[in-house]
Amino acid sequence: MNEASKSSGALRSETSEPQSVASQSNENGSADGVPERSLEDMLSHIRALEALSDDWPAEQANAANARALAIEELNAEAFKRLIRSLKTVPGMGQALREAATDEVVYAVLRSHGILKPSVHERVEAALDTIRPSLADHGGDVEVVLVEPPGVQVRFLGACDNCPASALTFYSGVKKAIQDHVPEITEVKQVKGLGGASTAGTGDDETVYYASPFAQYTSDGWLHALDLAELADGQTKIIDIDGHSVLLSRFGDKVTCFENACAHMGMAMDGGEIADGIITCPYHEFKYALESGECLTAPEVQLQPHLVRVKGDKIDVRLVE
Repeated sequence: MNEASKSSGALRSETSEPQSVASQSNENGSADGVPERSLEDMLSHIRALEALSDDWPAEQANAANARALAIEELNAEAFKRLIRSLKTVPGMGQALREAATDEVVYAVLRSHGILKPSVHERVEAALDTIRPSLADHGGDVEVVLVEPPGVQVRFLGACDNCPASALTFYSGVKKAIQDHVPEITEVKQVKGLGGASTAGTGDDETVYYASPFAQYTSDGWLHALDLAELADGQTKIIDIDGHSVLLSRFGDKVTCFENACAHMGMAMDGGEIADGIITCPYHEFKYALESGECLTAPEVQLQPHLVRVKGDKIDVRLVE
């Protein structure tokens, strides 16, 4: 990609913000009555001009790109000096902030690095790092709300209501956001989360993971039970490395969740288990053991752990 293409691409990537657009001088958008062009219209024009150089000889294309880059650097320096000077004028800081709500002004200043990326943009950039993996499984994730220190997201496509969406959420979405945007300390999914289920492929030494993030984890696995010790439809509460966990089997699927009610964190030992549903003995919150979804309050769910079946062994990898 040439430098000019990078420039228009950078501009295009900044269109997710601002959240509002500054009021215009009249309904046509400009003070002199000439309709203002939209950001996308101007970017389309730039891309059309960039395409003209695709078939140019390398020397001419490089010269054109160098000229475009030099102009970009000149404009950036001019904007920086202008804003630095205007900031000293009383009341001008607020005026500049209001001006930056215009999509064109915002996009240009962001492309020059004068405005820093918003938290919303950084969250989107974090999710972009995992979207290819989600897309490979026919799914995606969208940002619903950003209110630091919290973020709400929603799964789309195959990821929505997938049995392994809890694993995808904790090991993929939540980790990506908190790694890239450390000031975000709370990440929630808008709908009830799925569970960390797995299924065998028929090969005793091969494990199939429904979540795209489980397969990349090769260490930290702990032996939990022999498969023969967990009958189809059965749930056992066992201790693994200091964690009490709920291990359940549904045909060729085995799920594992922290033995802690999402309501108040109490262990559910002694809770009634029937038809794949466990009821907390304290406040009667009900959870589907195949998915981890709370049937009483769908906005919460059991904390999942990674689980796999290799041959006749059930292994668990604890997710902190």
